[in-house]
Amino acid sequence: MGALGMALLAAGVIGCGRQPGGVGDAGFALIIQSHRGAGNLAPENTLPTFELAWEIGTVPEADIRVARDGVPVAFHDSHFGRLVKGASPDLKKKGVADLTWLELSALDVGAWKGDEFVGQRVPRMTEVFAAMRGRPSRLLYMDIKKVPLDQLVALAREYGVEGQLIQASTKYDEVRAWKSLSPTSRTLLWMGGSEAHLGQRLAELRAVDFACVDQLQIHVKVGDLKAEDPFTPSSAFLQSVGKELAARKILFQTLPSGSSDPMAYHRLMDLGVNSFATDDPKIAVEAVRAYLRERGRE
Repeated sequence: MGALGMALLAAGVIGCGRQPGGVGDAGFALIIQSHRGAGNLAPENTLPTFELAWEIGTVPEADIRVARDGVPVAFHDSHFGRLVKGASPDLKKKGVADLTWLELSALDVGAWKGDEFVGQRVPRMTEVFAAMRGRPSRLLYMDIKKVPLDQLVALAREYGVEGQLIQASTKYDEVRAWKSLSPTSRTLLWMGGSEAHLGQRLAELRAVDFACVDQLQIHVKVGDLKAEDPFTPSSAFLQSVGKELAARKILFQTLPSGSSDPMAYHRLMDLGVNSFATDDPKIAVEAVRAYLRERGRE
């Protein structure tokens, strides 16, 4: 935990309850986070991409930055070199904070992914919230890069979607700060690294009773699925975390990498994982549904 979080905790400034980690009565099958919008299915962080993620039954992730004139937008990278096809050398060096919203709106951020995506644009967060308004099943994970949190909360309240948001961060201080501003939304704390590092972070969270954490994500490397234990961190470690989070009513999410085999999802579910973040959302959705069907739970 950072110094800010410890100071606020010691001073009693921050307190927060816990929102249910799940999504409605339909349960597990709806808690699949589509990385950067819709994973590998479409360009990152565009409105059509978010619409696709909702259509296939997942929750898109939006990476959020603020334009030079203060407009919050969805865009992942710190510069335009990768996502703006044919960008000039000068533009490749620039990022969202260097351009006004009007300048940003002229950029094509779909063409890099394929001809069928030509013409897709950087969306304002007000456009994304408008697409969610009045549709409570449309949730959104938010990886907030550089945006004043109070500004984003105010926009969410204006559009009536605050309860549909899940703030995602690797920094516990940011999770607590967000929750203090928006107690009716959800939070996800994500983490990767060695088993020893993960164990240390979990110990720090136990010291504060996992306050403000509704969902917790661990990055998992998938190896040979024919091996006795194909996962890093180990199956025993993941199962232990799963049991602890279930007792605390915290959603346990993993981001598997290294395999798109449905069996990887099934084996992780056997260990107590009840949510996934993924670049292969269609595969994940079908894998989860097949797992539930086989066990008579769908």
